[in-house]
Amino acid sequence: MRCIDVQPSNEMTVDEFKAWLRRFDADHDGRINQEELKEALHSLRVRFGWWKARQGMKEADCNHDGQIENAKEIEKLVNYAQKRLHMKIYQSDW
Repeated sequence: MRCIDVQPSNEMTVDEFKAWLRRFDADHDGRINQEELKEALHSLRVRFGWWKARQGMKEADCNHDGQIENAKEIEKLVNYAQKRLHMKIYQSDW
């Protein structure tokens, strides 16, 4: 069993990114909404976190239900974080 560090960092695996996001799932429904994403970005001290959360939702929320909830949407959110937030997120070798 591997322990996943959930402290925010600019470099992490996809699994670490998911674990970090789960910390901000306030209602524990397994999905991330815009407010929860905003809180996650604020934890990284991202400037204009409210706006970047909105942009992230626009890019990642495929079905426009206001939630990041499946593998495709997580993948799109990872791509957004890499391109727009300059985070280094990579696949684990395991």
